[in-house]
Amino acid sequence: MPEPGRNFWGWLGLAAGLILLDQLSKQAILACFQPGESLPLTSFIDLVLAYNPGAAFSFLAGAGGWQKWFFVALALTISGWIIRMLRAHPEQKRQNFALTLILGGAIGNVIDRILYGAVVDFLDFHVAGWHWPAFNVADSAITIGAVLLVLDQLQAGRRKRGASV
Repeated sequence: MPEPGRNFWGWLGLAAGLILLDQLSKQAILACFQPGESLPLTSFIDLVLAYNPGAAFSFLAGAGGWQKWFFVALALTISGWIIRMLRAHPEQKRQNFALTLILGGAIGNVIDRILYGAVVDFLDFHVAGWHWPAFNVADSAITIGAVLLVLDQLQAGRRKRGASV
């Protein structure tokens, strides 16, 4: 039988490590860049300091300030649900890894919203003059976690269909 306590704390430790990596990377950018300043790394990646008061793709960025607390409350609510899921399903390693990435990313961005009123973004991917919205380590973790969670659920659905045939 799995050891829920040990697995649970391991997942929280991984989330904490991700939060630390996210915050250290943001602190390095904040120490070296002014808002809007950029440094080309390759022909398609720049480091840039950008503040995003909205959500993904700057959704609600110009909403007047109320969105800061809305996104903080939303992220903390989702984080509470994730922590409950991690504790309740210690045997689901793939799902828990995905949830842990989302948890670490969500908390990393909550810290920014509380400290700076916006999320600190610094990775700018571009091609042929087209720029993907700037993002950060936390955003990357959330995205990877969400994709892994969807893939895990699709695979679980296939396993169930295969077992019932």
